[in-house]
Amino acid sequence: MSTPLADTTNPDLGLLYAVNGLAKRSPEWLDHLVSWIGEYGILLGLALLGLVGWLQARRRPDAPVAVAGLLWAPLSVAIAELANLPIAAIVNRPRPFVDHTGLDVLVDGKAGTHSFVSDHSTMSMGIAVALFLVNRRLGWIAGGLALLQGFCRMFMGVHYPTDVIGGFALATAVVLLLAPIAMAVLVPLCHALSRTVVAPLIRAPRSGPRPRGRRRGGERGTVQPPESDLAA
Repeated sequence: MSTPLADTTNPDLGLLYAVNGLAKRSPEWLDHLVSWIGEYGILLGLALLGLVGWLQARRRPDAPVAVAGLLWAPLSVAIAELANLPIAAIVNRPRPFVDHTGLDVLVDGKAGTHSFVSDHSTMSMGIAVALFLVNRRLGWIAGGLALLQGFCRMFMGVHYPTDVIGGFALATAVVLLLAPIAMAVLVPLCHALSRTVVAPLIRAPRSGPRPRGRRRGGERGTVQPPESDLAA
C-alpha cells in the first residue's frame, strides 16, 4: 500500500519522466556510464576530494581545526544516514517505478527499498557542505558533484525529484546544525592528536629549520595567525 507521497503531483512526476526519458533516447553505453557514475563514481570522486582537502588542511597554520572540519564530513554523513532510517520507515514511499509504468530503470535490486529520501543524494550533499566549511573551492566542486548525483538518480529511474531534494535538505541540516557541537569535540581531539605519534596525520611535518620563538632583545619571531572555530 503506497502512501500519499507516492501519489506524487504532476511537477514531481513530470520532471522524473522528462529526465528519465533521456535514458530511453540515449545509447546503451551512455546508460551504463551514467548508472556507474550515479551508483559509485560520484561517491568515489567525493572521497578523492576529501583526500585532497586533507592533504591541504595538514599544511595550513590552523591544521588541527581544518582537519577537524574534514573529520566532520564522514561523521555528519553517518548521522544523516541514521536519521534517514526512521524517516524512510515513516514515509514508506516506494520507488517510482513501482507505482508508475513507462520508466526506464537502469539498475536492479531497488524494488524492495524506500525511495524517500535518496541515500546517495544525502551522502553527496553532506560531504559537499562539510567540505565547503573547510575549503570553499573544493566545496563548490563537491556541490556540483552532488547536484550531478541527484540528476543521475532520476536518470536511472530510481528516485523522484523530491527524494533528491529531501536528501539534500536532510544532509545540509545535519551538517550545519550539529557542526558547532561536533567541532567543540573534534578540534580539541585533533589538537591532542597533533602532540602524539599520529601528529603527521594532523599537521604536515615542517621542512627546513624551525623558526625561533624569540630573538635577542626580546623580539618575537614568526607568529602564527590565530585559529578559527571552523576553517574558512
